Amino acid sequence: MTSDTHEIKHPSYWTIWAILAVLTAAELGVAFLPWPKRVVVLILVGMAVWKALLVALYFMHLRFEKGRMRIFAIAPLPLTVIIVIAVLTEFVW
Repeated sequence: MTSDTHEIKHPSYWTIWAILAVLTAAELGVAFLPWPKRVVVLILVGMAVWKALLVALYFMHLRFEKGRMRIFAIAPLPLTVIIVIAVLTEFVW
């Protein structure tokens, strides 16, 4: 092995899948809590963002990419935030 190559230890896809399944079950639990609507929506959006990050980082392999590919994945995020805020203000507040 040369100094330029190194082996990256990838996590178990089953472990990531299990974490996503637990988060989904937690979302179902949170959705039926008798809390104020704003609190429930904010928690659900936060959990959805966490799940999206896990999918992007591990199943799309962005965690192990360099430079340009990360920029291509991150570039649309400001528009996504604007759209989510617009939808939340329309239906929640």
